[in-house]
Amino acid sequence: MIKLDESWLKPLQAEFDAPYMQALRAFLLAEREAGKAIYPKGSEWFAALDLTPLDKVRVVILGQDPYHGEGQAHGLCFSVRHGVRPPPSLINIYKEMQADLGVPPAAHGHLQSWAEQGVLLLNAVLTVEAGRAASHQGKGWEQFTDAIIRLLNAQSRPLVFILWGSYAQKKAAFVDRTRHLVLTSAHPSPLSAHNGFFGSRPFSKANAFLKAHGEAEINWALPSK
Repeated sequence: MIKLDESWLKPLQAEFDAPYMQALRAFLLAEREAGKAIYPKGSEWFAALDLTPLDKVRVVILGQDPYHGEGQAHGLCFSVRHGVRPPPSLINIYKEMQADLGVPPAAHGHLQSWAEQGVLLLNAVLTVEAGRAASHQGKGWEQFTDAIIRLLNAQSRPLVFILWGSYAQKKAAFVDRTRHLVLTSAHPSPLSAHNGFFGSRPFSKANAFLKAHGEAEINWALPSK
């Protein structure tokens, strides 16, 4: 059963009704009927939108694809379930958060508390076949998430967009930087983190911007469980 906060339904209705979304549904159904495992489970495909209503979004973090390992993906970019070892990129995010804010790394990788505070943890592609990274790229999800970013860009209140790596930066290149804060750096992957991610201080910069515009700061420290 699909779960999606109602605040997104009306502004995205045209996307849900569009031919590309019908084709995407047909593709996903065919994959399931072929016996392929798809991550995350269906009820979590729109978890980022369900946990962070449109009118509550204050910060947007863009990822690319869900994790393709068993038990990892649950609908929030960079996040994994409790009991799953944090992946290398997330470990580097924690390292930068500690250097930036003095927040010690969490013992888990579950980022739901960020989402509940208004951090939209949005992947560009919302599903993946088990064990096959990027297997659902080019099937329609990118068009849908482009529409989400356009919708956010059109919001009257200023938002923070955190774009790690060239993929996220290209996807959100049209965001109006005269109204919104766009923070860019290298991706936190171990392959690129030392090329500009470490030392970029996205967490304190985001909070400073929110505070300057009369918004509450994000508590980036994660609860123990």
